[in-house]
Amino acid sequence: MNAKEEKFLIGRIIEGDTDAFRSFINEYKNLVTHIVFRMIGGKNVREDLCQDVFLKVYDNLKDFRFQSKVSTWVARIAYNRCINHLEKKRVPLFDDLHPQDASIESFSSDPSLPDKAAETKDLQERLREEIQKLPVKFKTIITLYHLDELNYAEIGEVMQLPEGTVKSHLFRARKHLKEQLTKKYQKEELYP
Repeated sequence: MNAKEEKFLIGRIIEGDTDAFRSFINEYKNLVTHIVFRMIGGKNVREDLCQDVFLKVYDNLKDFRFQSKVSTWVARIAYNRCINHLEKKRVPLFDDLHPQDASIESFSSDPSLPDKAAETKDLQERLREEIQKLPVKFKTIITLYHLDELNYAEIGEVMQLPEGTVKSHLFRARKHLKEQLTKKYQKEELYP
């Protein structure tokens, strides 16, 4: 959706068009769930937080001035709601994501042969496991960059971090993932 379409859609929502808000939710639900599901554990809590994010968005749409991308603004609201929830409830960080709950296909190549498909699936599962072990900031940055395809500046806006810090965190998260996956693969090759 381009900026002109977003302005039109938001205008319709502000005028009370519920179908327009439904379209808005459909446009941004993957972004919100990626953030919430990476940061928060517990299915009911996640669902409640996703709804809370969209209620907060709805309540504040009239004040949105298009000084940033709509996706960045929505992502920042989702991130802040999760941080507030974690601080308020002091809940454990998200540990229970099952491979079927998220798509991480953007991290792998397109498998063309059955053995390549099995290898790719195995790598995706290992990658998901390792991503879940990362600190919440690293996990969020990886998700926003690779799954939601936000750039450094947009991630910085969402997480209220300098662009250089975002780059540094992304670099360290990738390095950690590579080290962990390399260790596991080497162990398996040495001890089949």
